Amino acid sequence: MSGKMKAVIKHHRGVGAKLLMVDIPEIKEDEVLVKVKATSICGTDVHIYTWDEWSQSRVNPPYVFGHEFSGEVVESGYKVTNIQKGDQVSAETHIVCGKCPQCLTGQSHICKNTKIIGVDTNGCFAEYIALPAVNLWRNPTEMPYEVASIQEPMGNAVHTVLAGEVAGKSVAIIGCGPIGLMAVGVAKAAGASQVIALDINQYRLGLAQKMGATSIVNTKDQDPIKTVAKITDENGVDVVCEMSGHPAAINQGFKIVTNGGRVAILSLPVKPVEIDVTNDIVFKGVTVQGITGRKMFETWQQVSRLLKSGQVDVSPIITHHFPLEDFEKGFDLMLQGKCGKVVLYP
Repeated sequence: MSGKMKAVIKHHRGVGAKLLMVDIPEIKEDEVLVKVKATSICGTDVHIYTWDEWSQSRVNPPYVFGHEFSGEVVESGYKVTNIQKGDQVSAETHIVCGKCPQCLTGQSHICKNTKIIGVDTNGCFAEYIALPAVNLWRNPTEMPYEVASIQEPMGNAVHTVLAGEVAGKSVAIIGCGPIGLMAVGVAKAAGASQVIALDINQYRLGLAQKMGATSIVNTKDQDPIKTVAKITDENGVDVVCEMSGHPAAINQGFKIVTNGGRVAILSLPVKPVEIDVTNDIVFKGVTVQGITGRKMFETWQQVSRLLKSGQVDVSPIITHHFPLEDFEKGFDLMLQGKCGKVVLYP
């Protein structure tokens, strides 16, 4: 397919982005072209948009950014056999090498040579995107495009929560951005006895309640360590899911976890974080897990089934809808923290 398309371009090494007309991407023999029906804004996109330290060291403008989407296959390369024209799809955003020790032992989600769509390659804030066919996930035809577009970040939440045992345990979700909110719903669906949501944003704590949090803690007004101790009868929580990336919050997570508990860290602090390893990890016998991406494609199957069964309802999280042309409104809401998930429609 030839022609032009509208796309949101990270146009320079600075703050902001521009909507421009660019060439529709050409596909390779093992790729497909997808017409994007819905695309959602991620925290990573906000990092790139605001041009923080991480993005300055990682991305190379100009290029199309964005990586969460759903759409319809409109063209495929001659070597593609797993996907057909007309399929409704989303995509695993980690492009892996298939050759490193991790890929060869079933751990491709931590491939040493990972490239991320919309970070290291052109992304989906556009009318069309070209992708390796092996990265596509076929969606049920009845799944709304806006719901299908947030499966990738929901996979992060599922991977974080379900990386260890959850049923019957108390779980603290630190940071109630969209992925943290999804984690609340996943923990509840997985049988957690208590789900405690912690944030400084009262709007998002309200969304956490809608997602099933049994307790909310506004850490701007309440001492999180004392409050969680009271909620858990002075025992602390069994599982901490760290989604905030804030050094103080990360340290609080290690203070509130019980002896022998688990701390799963998905967040990406922009600078090194100082932790009391002796007292908060070693002497407490705590398991610390770094979480990256989604297990390919085990996590995708879990996400799809949780959504299809209705065990996790993400509708409270999808709070705003804009045409692609109004992308700046979406980013403004994300920066203000006055939204859940923002979906854009090319």
